[in-house]
Amino acid sequence: MLCCSLGYGSRELPKLFPYGSGERLQSAADCVVEFSMATSKLMRAIRVSEFGAPSVLKLCTDLPVPNPGQKQVLIRVHACGVNPVETYIRSGSYARKPSLPYTPGSDVSGVVEAVGDGVRLLRAGDRVFTTGTETGGYAEYTVASEDTVHKLPDSLDYKQGAAIGIPYFTAFRALFHKAHTKPGETVLIHGASGGVGIAACQIAQAFGLKVLGTAGTPEGMKLVLSNGAHLAFNHREKDYLEKIKEATDGQGVNVIIEMVSNVNLSNDLQLLDFGGRVIIVGSRGPIEINPRDTMIKESSIIGVALFYATKEETSECAAALFAGMEAGWLKPFVGPEYTLDKASQAHEDIINSSGASGKMILTM
Repeated sequence: MLCCSLGYGSRELPKLFPYGSGERLQSAADCVVEFSMATSKLMRAIRVSEFGAPSVLKLCTDLPVPNPGQKQVLIRVHACGVNPVETYIRSGSYARKPSLPYTPGSDVSGVVEAVGDGVRLLRAGDRVFTTGTETGGYAEYTVASEDTVHKLPDSLDYKQGAAIGIPYFTAFRALFHKAHTKPGETVLIHGASGGVGIAACQIAQAFGLKVLGTAGTPEGMKLVLSNGAHLAFNHREKDYLEKIKEATDGQGVNVIIEMVSNVNLSNDLQLLDFGGRVIIVGSRGPIEINPRDTMIKESSIIGVALFYATKEETSECAAALFAGMEAGWLKPFVGPEYTLDKASQAHEDIINSSGASGKMILTM
């Protein structure tokens, strides 16, 4: 399919002439050459022109490669993570809606192609991953602000790099900025076999917590156990809640990281110890609870949204995660892989699959 729209979501096209790192245009001839190179490239990308079902994800084959503006970086994308929130945005049901048309995707990995003015810490050729993009990640090239671009260690491949962004930064924020967990506490990762769940298991285990995880298949349970959980439970079994209680000697858990709160929140409140916290990472609809359940144990229900993290919180998270990469315990597990033209199928499967198994990605 051909697509002639030149818009990039809610933002204007970035500025031309992506010279950075203190370089200057040497002459008008340099300017003309740069302009020609910047405007002659075309790329493939997914575009959304209307909110709706996964079918609104359209592959466009003739979009111009965007150019990085001030403190921005152009990245040649190797892989891009697919996150559940992107399906909510695409459907039009999310609180924040981008301007149409737009390209989804925030978690890319790839190689820096060019940098804009003011970029100091990155240069062309760097292997990187992102925690956000300006022009969308479901594309062969994307522009991202320098502060959302991080160097990718050689120990991780590009597919793993695309599995870091939202999952690991969300998991760290949930565990420490919201739940304020401490070493020795017990945490239940409710839905631990997906991207955020595996990240939470690895981080929690590395920081000295006792980690319990749930999954919906035997394969998912094995995956959870191999990524930091001390115990795993099948949340499709009728008595799994009782098994969790038994595992804590009836005391309950201190923290629950909840991926599907519209299904589990009421039960979560029964699983908490006194002063326990349920951290809401995901929800696909409403649920009825008895507020008295929070009173009995003075428990808390806390929502988490990565969008609201401060620069200081993001820097703290990045430092902790880079330490994990250096130490070797941060190892994203890549699950289902789809080519760019299969983005609509990826959106179908991430919501309707019978059980998550690692981080879903698109490859370019």
